[in-house]
Amino acid sequence: MSTYPAPREQQESEMSLAQLRGDSARMAPHWVVPATASAAPVSPALIHGVVVPPASARLIDATPEYGA
Repeated sequence: MSTYPAPREQQESEMSLAQLRGDSARMAPHWVVPATASAAPVSPALIHGVVVPPASARLIDATPEYGA
């Protein structure tokens, strides 16, 4: 038995942004976020052993909100 694939236009439907937002709003009640205790701040003196690649450090340093 031979099967013939449907043309690409029939396989994929174009969704508008409004449709996507509507679908997301209808799904939102299904996404339950478990209640968790917030983490207590950690003193920077207790943080050690973290290695940041130089390229990542330069990227963050160049970001106005964090670095220069």
